[in-house]
Amino acid sequence: MKKRIFFYLVLMCCTFIVNAKNIDIYPTNWWVGMKTNSIQLLIRSTGEAFSSADVLINYSGIKVLKTHQFSNKRYLAVDILISPDALPGNVSIEVIQKGKKQKINWSLNSRRPGNGTLYGQGVNSADFIDLIMVDRFSNGDPTNDRVKGMRDQSLDRNQMYDRHGGDLQGVINNLDYLQGLGITTLWFTPVMENDMMNRTEHGYAITDHYKIDARYGGDTKYKELSNQLHQRGMKLIFDAVYNHFGLYHFLEQDQPENDWVHRWPEYTQTNYREQSLFDPYGTKSDQKKMSDGWFDKIMPDINQDNPYMANFLIQNCIWHIETFGIDGVRLDTYTYNDLNFANRCNQAILNEFPKMTIFGEIMVHGVANQAYFEQNNMDTPFKSNLPSVVDFQSLYYGIIPALTQPFGWTEGVNKLYYTLSSDFLSKNPMQKVLLLDNHDEPRFFSVVGENAEKQKIGFQWLLTCRGIPQLYYGSEVLAKGFKAPDGLVRADFPGGWATDSKNAFTGKGLTDDEKSTQDLVRKLANFRKTSSALTTGKMMHYIPVDGLYVYFRYDATQTIMCIMNTSNAQKEIDFQKYDERSAGFSSGKNVITDENFSLSKKTSIPAMKMWILELNK
Repeated sequence: MKKRIFFYLVLMCCTFIVNAKNIDIYPTNWWVGMKTNSIQLLIRSTGEAFSSADVLINYSGIKVLKTHQFSNKRYLAVDILISPDALPGNVSIEVIQKGKKQKINWSLNSRRPGNGTLYGQGVNSADFIDLIMVDRFSNGDPTNDRVKGMRDQSLDRNQMYDRHGGDLQGVINNLDYLQGLGITTLWFTPVMENDMMNRTEHGYAITDHYKIDARYGGDTKYKELSNQLHQRGMKLIFDAVYNHFGLYHFLEQDQPENDWVHRWPEYTQTNYREQSLFDPYGTKSDQKKMSDGWFDKIMPDINQDNPYMANFLIQNCIWHIETFGIDGVRLDTYTYNDLNFANRCNQAILNEFPKMTIFGEIMVHGVANQAYFEQNNMDTPFKSNLPSVVDFQSLYYGIIPALTQPFGWTEGVNKLYYTLSSDFLSKNPMQKVLLLDNHDEPRFFSVVGENAEKQKIGFQWLLTCRGIPQLYYGSEVLAKGFKAPDGLVRADFPGGWATDSKNAFTGKGLTDDEKSTQDLVRKLANFRKTSSALTTGKMMHYIPVDGLYVYFRYDATQTIMCIMNTSNAQKEIDFQKYDERSAGFSSGKNVITDENFSLSKKTSIPAMKMWILELNK
């Protein structure tokens, strides 16, 4: 009895060490051999507060540099340095709660092989991207349509803002279709957890940066998809959101400090005026409202000037690339970010993954406005290091007016010519991502008045112009809709659900126009895969004349002549007028119809038609 009492007294005098419960660490793991070896761990308790900022890590190759405890005592920040000699293993981290030492397990892993070859490859002008909203593409696993405990339990395909049940298994099931269509790269709107009350179909209100949404299949299914893509020689783009997160994100619901997001005396929305960032006559108040105003009441605007928040975001992006084998990063709402933070983040990604492609959403008006946010040839106080952008200028002031406006000195297809001729502002126009539509834009088929021939011209331009072409799921079968509201441009892909009467994967139920448009995309995109002129060649164009626009893609081994007739009348083609590029060639073969043309003879192209001719000697 005396021995037992003595034993209990000894225990009472000692500090207990127990395995921690209700404690999370971000990033959830890291890797040996990373250039990014100075890491800031954010440790969060969902239970008791930390009673001390003391943190102990007794692991060879890891050194604790400093710790920080926030006003919310449930958070600690721990700066660690990982030695190049550190080995993979399970790291034990000790923290103190109510005088008790809690032990947390954290893993240091080996890196995945093939940085720059098997992943992190970058996306370039030889690729063809398909942008997919996972919830609206295909339901491959009905068991995850609703997930117990998540706030949004909606499931109704007749409601545009409810969940419809699409998931990553649905994408995996249809990789043959996508690859057969000529797609080389998949980009999804964000697949991270969106545990919001509603409107969770688009993915941009993230509530946990370290979880793939369970309704899509979670981390396991995302890794499976990435592996299958890479086995096919395809690539994966990650949609990163730095500007905001969802209102129910734990960093908002349980704030470490009050300054991790931008706070205003009353709700203040961004003014959406990018001009305020470079306007030589602008005001600081307009600039602040542009960058710090909220996008929406349910999307708090992240304060990237907060060093802890900035580290959280940068480390998370690197973590996603290494964890899931990402090849390219698309940066959402880029113009609303703190641009100095954005430069820092871009550089951190490129330091770790030198071949990575990073392109920003620069949804602005004006070529110079767009160029300001990318690597450019302009002399401005701020210089962006963003390698590439989504080229909204070639959409808004290019292909749309080309096919919807009468020809004029500054109208119609001349706008496309003017816009492309402004490429001198950009360091690398071949890296611009071209598009006809996306999840925020009206479907191109609706924009051109549901005219299938104009839609086909749009696709022929998309796949032959300089840059990286991007398809929006379903547009290849003439999906339509104006964004009034935006849910109307986010319809389900036909055939993605077992009850669908129309199936674009198999061709069942498609109209002649839908089928012929899909066939055109398939044929041209697959031709493009082996066309050096279209994937890596130079570009030359002639001033449009009376609605007729002619441009060439060429290199030392191949020349492609593109003839776009945007007028309502047939136009004569005299090939000799284009002898700066056509000289030395005797014929041209239409890569879509296989029709041959003699370059020594004049011919006529019908109204509202486009020809893509491979020239032969």
